[in-house]
Amino acid sequence: MDFVMKQALGGATKDMGKMLGGEEEKDPDAAKKEEERQEALRQQEEERKAKHARMEAEREKVRQTIRDKYGLKKKEEKEAEEKAAMEQACEGSLTRPKKAIPRGCGDDEDEDEESILDTVLKFLPGPLQDMFKK
Repeated sequence: MDFVMKQALGGATKDMGKMLGGEEEKDPDAAKKEEERQEALRQQEEERKAKHARMEAEREKVRQTIRDKYGLKKKEEKEAEEKAAMEQACEGSLTRPKKAIPRGCGDDEDEDEESILDTVLKFLPGPLQDMFKK
């Protein structure tokens, strides 16, 4: 029966035996090979990370030369300076700097009311305008 099966499949009985649930050939060095493969992958990953770190350091040098040339600051530095300025201005005074007041709050409403009043006065006749201005 094996002979007929070998002839029909053309020598692929090893694979067929595995698929049918037969015993697989076990490689005695499989564990060692797998360990070496894992070590090689780990080493490649470390090399990739080192290469990336070198490239990022070179990019940062170029960025810094551009910042120095044009007098620019890093975002972190700008934000830190703005926070320090806001805290310093608010520290000793009772009023906040204009940047600290959210839009739509405070003095904007008075300006709107004045502009509405001025608009209404424009439509009144001359003697009435004089009377309201006093």
